[in-house]
Amino acid sequence: MPTNKNAQLRYKILDRCFSNFKHKYTIEELVDEVNENLSDLTGQIISLRQIRDDIKYMRDRASYNAPIKAYPLGIGRQCYYRYEDSGFSIFDNELSAEEIKDLRSTIEMLGKYRGTPANAWLEEVISNLEYRFNIKPNTENLIAFENNEQLRGLEFLSEVIDMTIHHQPFHIHYCSFKGKEHNAIIHPYFVKQYNNRWFVLGYNDKYNAISIYALDRIQSIKESDISFHKNDSVDFKTYFDNIIGVTLLDESIPIETIILRFEASRFPYVLSKPIHQSQETVNMDDHTISIKVKPNNELRQLIFSYIPDVEVVSPAWFREEIMNKIEENLKKYSAVQKGRTEG
Repeated sequence: MPTNKNAQLRYKILDRCFSNFKHKYTIEELVDEVNENLSDLTGQIISLRQIRDDIKYMRDRASYNAPIKAYPLGIGRQCYYRYEDSGFSIFDNELSAEEIKDLRSTIEMLGKYRGTPANAWLEEVISNLEYRFNIKPNTENLIAFENNEQLRGLEFLSEVIDMTIHHQPFHIHYCSFKGKEHNAIIHPYFVKQYNNRWFVLGYNDKYNAISIYALDRIQSIKESDISFHKNDSVDFKTYFDNIIGVTLLDESIPIETIILRFEASRFPYVLSKPIHQSQETVNMDDHTISIKVKPNNELRQLIFSYIPDVEVVSPAWFREEIMNKIEENLKKYSAVQKGRTEG
């Protein structure tokens, strides 16, 4: 019987893998999956032999009697491992009264997303939670979340999330904001929402780099049968720390200290709802704040959303850029006004 202090943690990881009927875990992938989780939590690494011992122990009638079966992959003698019974788990999932209370609140919040094309995938998750733990949400309509049901691309959201979770590469037909169409194969790493839009970030074979795609510009999507390119370079826990939004076209772009001055009436709002996590107050009397970010389109759009209550103080090049854009915009209004006058 395994006596390693991390045995229970390994069993939980393996139990999750054997219960996953959307991925075929080979013995090598089981080793990778366990080590990836263990290294994050304990810093330890286990061997293939240990995984085989764990499978044997979990199968044992006196321990868990788990119905773990090896299925041929059709590639030589390689096999993948999975429970024969899709509903089996070695853990009974008993919850405390406090955990049930928290789960009920979670189900109630998730339930607010029911019935929309973007979140149809939640229906099965919520229903399973309600059935499994005999928890029914409060039927009163007490909470609302911002949700744009008219946004294009929402029909792809559940599929993209699912393929990201299960490390499934996919092929997309994409149309850029300039109307240029192209095809791409993406190895999805991360899904993020910003400003009511959804984006998927992943490795692009063509560019040998991370690319970002807005779901509302995806025209079609389908699974690819190529091997998944594992993410060994990007930590998405910190990837967005130095930007606003999601766009980081070039990681070599330096971080700039942006100083902004606001009108007195708008300044309290900016203090109560910081523009970025790096925000600091420079001068209360002058209503100025600073943020340390890599300038991108989302930053520019955010600044324009505060006009006419904001002024870019520095850096000089960024101040000039924003000023030029404002002048260009004023010319359009002036041209319209002149046309009306002449008419």
